[in-house]
Amino acid sequence: MKQILQSLKTGITEIGDIPVPRVDRGQLLIQTSNTLVSAGTERMLVEFGKASWINKARQQPDKVRMVLDKIRTDGLKPTIETVFNKIDQPLPLGYCNVGRVVEVGFGVTGYSNGDRVISNGKHAEVISVPVNLCAKVPENVPDEEASFTVLGAIALQGIRLVNPTLGETIVVTGLGLIGLMTVQLLRANGCRVLGIDFDSEKLDLAKKFGAEVVDLSSSQDPVKIAEQYSRGRGVDAVIITAASKSNEPMHQAALMCRKRGRIVLVGVTGLELSRDDFFKKELTFQVSASYGPGRYDPNYEEKGQDYPVGFVRWTEQRNFEAVLDMMSDGRLNVKPLISHRYGIGEAEKAYELVASASPSLGILLEYTGIEITQDSRSVNLKTNIPERDTKPIVSFVGSGNYATAVLIPAFRDAKAVLYSVVSSAGVSGIHAAKKYGFYKTTTDSESVFTEDKTNAVVITTRHDSHAKFVLQAIKSSKHVFVEKPLCLTHSELDSIESFYSQSEIKPIVMVGFNRRFAPQIQRLKGLLTSVSGPKAFLMTVNAGPIPEDHWTQDLEVGGGRIIGEACHFIDLLRFLAASPITSYSKVSLNNNTKDTISISLEFGDGSIGTVNYFANGSKSFPKERLEVFAQHSVIQLDNYRKMTGYGWPGFKKMNLRKQDKGQKACALAFVESISKNSEAPISFDEILEVSRISIDLAK
Repeated sequence: MKQILQSLKTGITEIGDIPVPRVDRGQLLIQTSNTLVSAGTERMLVEFGKASWINKARQQPDKVRMVLDKIRTDGLKPTIETVFNKIDQPLPLGYCNVGRVVEVGFGVTGYSNGDRVISNGKHAEVISVPVNLCAKVPENVPDEEASFTVLGAIALQGIRLVNPTLGETIVVTGLGLIGLMTVQLLRANGCRVLGIDFDSEKLDLAKKFGAEVVDLSSSQDPVKIAEQYSRGRGVDAVIITAASKSNEPMHQAALMCRKRGRIVLVGVTGLELSRDDFFKKELTFQVSASYGPGRYDPNYEEKGQDYPVGFVRWTEQRNFEAVLDMMSDGRLNVKPLISHRYGIGEAEKAYELVASASPSLGILLEYTGIEITQDSRSVNLKTNIPERDTKPIVSFVGSGNYATAVLIPAFRDAKAVLYSVVSSAGVSGIHAAKKYGFYKTTTDSESVFTEDKTNAVVITTRHDSHAKFVLQAIKSSKHVFVEKPLCLTHSELDSIESFYSQSEIKPIVMVGFNRRFAPQIQRLKGLLTSVSGPKAFLMTVNAGPIPEDHWTQDLEVGGGRIIGEACHFIDLLRFLAASPITSYSKVSLNNNTKDTISISLEFGDGSIGTVNYFANGSKSFPKERLEVFAQHSVIQLDNYRKMTGYGWPGFKKMNLRKQDKGQKACALAFVESISKNSEAPISFDEILEVSRISIDLAK
């Protein structure tokens, strides 16, 4: 299918050939009829992509600080590789979509195939969207007009924050698509409206919608006109829908307002506020968050957990419905806002228009529809598919940042044949497939386990899907490498163990515990073979905080940080001790079991280990530090770059030019074990042991 993609590295906009996405639980699969180009947001993204590296950095100072912190801990080259991989990912454009439902995901009620719906879906022939980001279109609202709904909801949310009453005087600064819809919705609410802009055509439209206007291009003074329009009292509120780097819109808004007036920012403007402007009048200022309550809340948007209407009357979905109702009864007229129409095949012309100085307003993209078949869920990039033999032919399920930056290159360098890469939406999959030379990409994960070409599968999806895919791999007698963790619960672990033990053919099951394969850890392991007595290990992980709403913190999806990441270090100490863990416990800071904990381990040979996994440290401190105490000697390893021996016979130091956490060696060990038909690089029993302990400690 066709989908519009934009490169943040070059600014080039292209029409990509992408597999049809799959519909997941709580989603609708929609065949698109129209999408609307959001000129403001999408022009900003195109301009960012075309900007120089210096200008990109100036626009993202927070990201620059993160890069500098990473350079201090990980080194320059790994940081540059990470940044380039991130910015190399194609960005799907668009968020104003209308079409018909062609498939209803599990758990969705109230929708059927054939329903016309709007959503915040991308510019693509077929999209998959969570149900709370969709709404049914009334019969008398054409698709072209319905495509304005999401932008209308942005306008409506700004108005809800202003909370206007009948007869109030409201200023709308910036008369683009959102501004002109804001004018109409305020007029429908019984407000007197004053519109401000430089563009005479937009000012004429605002007049037709019932507003008085200020033409900035003719040097009219908006503050004086606002004072006159408000009968000398000052306006009740200002809604800023303009896009500007200047602080002037905010300053003017403050001067226009009456005492205790309200200012709401819907667009983008400079925010160097004058305290004096706000102090004397006791003004209130608020920034509107897109479509309304629920926006950026994963429980609402991704999991479909609606807010109770008695407590949150207007969610983003209910704002969509309100806008559609206003279109249905004629109080919101978007027909005059349509300036251009293009077929999806001409999308590049549409973006040339967006980036140019030529006048435009509502740019519609039209879709003729495609037939959705099993074949449309895959894109073949190569022919002459290799025959399956002892050489590993690997398929990836998941193509996120870590997979594309680290694991896929590691398997390519290990000389594995890269056959298929799976992604849910298709975009990251096609990017990875082209970049690394896969034979195909697909959104059908089941096909990886049923086709006979692949003999090894790499799982790099979200943690809650790992157990399912591992079981499928074992059942299909395919070797499986799963990026940690193996699974999230004891019941999942028991199922994996039981099914594996009963399988006649036992494929290699490998978890991506790469630290044990790092070159300095391998050297340390060799040094420890000369130590006869027990050892003491101290692993300090300066993990840093992760937001509470990140998916890894969700116990059902990510399992939390002990299962999701601290398992790495439990495995590392288990490897170095070369002895089973006989006892384990944890203590957490202020009962916080997610982020800041200390794990104590005892081993069968009398060794002890501590994993301090802390989220409350400084970024300037090494992220990972390992200290080993044995026979009156110490070895210290800092961040897999600098290893020093203190009083250790025959060893003083081993330093690397760049950090090496062992990812490439880990992938190579897995590939070679398949090629040579040898034992698994990590014994299945050790994987079960570490997984079980990690799950126990996460309770």
